[in-house]
Amino acid sequence: MMNSSKEGESTDICPQQDLSEPGASAEADSEDGRGGGGGGGDMSDPDPDPPSTTPPHPGAVEAPDGGWGWAVLFSTILVLALTLAFPSCVSIFYTDLQTEFHASNSETSWVPSIMTSVLHAGGPLCSILVERFGCRATVMFGGVMSGLGMVFSSFTNSMEELYITAGVITGLGFCFSFQPAVTILGQYFVRRRPFANALSSTGTALGLSVLPFLGHYLHSEYGWRGSFLVLGGVLLNCCVCGAVMRPLTPRRKPPKGATPPPPAPSGATEPSGKRGSVVRSWLKSALTTLHKNMAFDLLYSNLRYRVYSVGITWMMLGFVVPLVYLVPYATTSGMEQRRAALLLSILGIMNIFIRPPIGLLFNLPWFKGRHVYVFSAALLVNGLSNSICCIGPSFRVLLAYVLAYGLSMAVVGSLLFTVLMDNVEMRRFQSALGLLSVMESFTLLIGPPLAGVLVDRNGLYTHVFFACSVVVATAALFLMVSFYWLDRRDARLKREQQAPPNGHPPKACVSLAQECQYRSVPTEGDREKGAAKAERDADTCL
Repeated sequence: MMNSSKEGESTDICPQQDLSEPGASAEADSEDGRGGGGGGGDMSDPDPDPPSTTPPHPGAVEAPDGGWGWAVLFSTILVLALTLAFPSCVSIFYTDLQTEFHASNSETSWVPSIMTSVLHAGGPLCSILVERFGCRATVMFGGVMSGLGMVFSSFTNSMEELYITAGVITGLGFCFSFQPAVTILGQYFVRRRPFANALSSTGTALGLSVLPFLGHYLHSEYGWRGSFLVLGGVLLNCCVCGAVMRPLTPRRKPPKGATPPPPAPSGATEPSGKRGSVVRSWLKSALTTLHKNMAFDLLYSNLRYRVYSVGITWMMLGFVVPLVYLVPYATTSGMEQRRAALLLSILGIMNIFIRPPIGLLFNLPWFKGRHVYVFSAALLVNGLSNSICCIGPSFRVLLAYVLAYGLSMAVVGSLLFTVLMDNVEMRRFQSALGLLSVMESFTLLIGPPLAGVLVDRNGLYTHVFFACSVVVATAALFLMVSFYWLDRRDARLKREQQAPPNGHPPKACVSLAQECQYRSVPTEGDREKGAAKAERDADTCL
């Protein structure tokens, strides 16, 4: 950047916003607010511009894109395996819960439904804990909470108690472990973020492939109560994973000669008259933090985030329902529970081997700006694959369904967070994910029970899979058409801004100081021509 000084003042030529500071924002560019700070696709490619010689801001945090980040990535994989995949594996105990509590399909389906819904709806509260205590402590607290929830579930005597223990307590613990793990992973990886997100999404596949076998073994040895007790101990491993997620330290250094403030006196106590004001200030701070971490401003100003949120919320109405009803559909049709659990394991194993190469593929420069279209196409295939189950309940048909569903699910899971990062700034990702999770929780809550009502009334599971096919396919078409229209609109606006007005070239945005402006310097020939012209003018006057 060029500067010209005049009496101690400087005038910049085409001044630009300084993006070296973490607080710099690019949200005001347009209505859709596609900021330059956040996308996994935008940040996956090397910057073609030469590196700046400006030193980094002393408070900035540099993402290592490796190093200890690989340990954080491995821990995130395990956390996702223990949290996101767990509600789907509750279907192993679906029939036992119905028999134990004499419940209908709709009543039993509330258990995984509440668990999944609270997992997503707890996002704002999770954001408050992350801001107050950090990602590491929040993940560890979530592991303790989810483990205790499953332990308490093994002693329940009614479905209502199971809703609270397995649904609310365990689901909230899953939320406190899952969302901070995804957030801190985005802080450790920037250039390799699509690849890191794809690898982390294999955690869900790992859980789907291991937990059904583990659940079936525990069920055959200890029953559903003993299985819940052991699984509660397994979930405590989230605490170990959270301990690995150490926060990134900024470059900030304390100024020389600075001394820490003196500690408060140990005997100092707060006057009783001020306790009420302290409570009110805490409540006001909590409400302010909740408002900040819900990203309502993004929902209003960022059109792309608004469209994506609506599409994902509608998609979740039927996306996870097939995983809940696949095992009951197979077992009620005469299939052994071992073979039905094998279908879920095949689904998880497929995702384990497919998602890493998919992450490498989507990290290529060609996919920059095209992540949402690949995501929508995979989501469309995923929705249409549910109709395969309507052919029949045989193992071969369901195996073909699992292969088609698993392949498309791998692509969807690999790009779910990457597309969100493409459309919001990374510094707003936590709040954007929090609001999106709350919106998803409503459809996740009512999806399985509505499917259970269909089964109770008609006695056919095929109606459930057909309804899921319609819901997911329409959500995919909505996302594809909406983002295509937004891209066309943005391209047209960009061409109009670059086109010269009225055929005249645009004026240069250069503001020069007075002494920096151009001045002609006369030469000897110019002086002779000037003298001759002066003589001619004098003769004319005479």
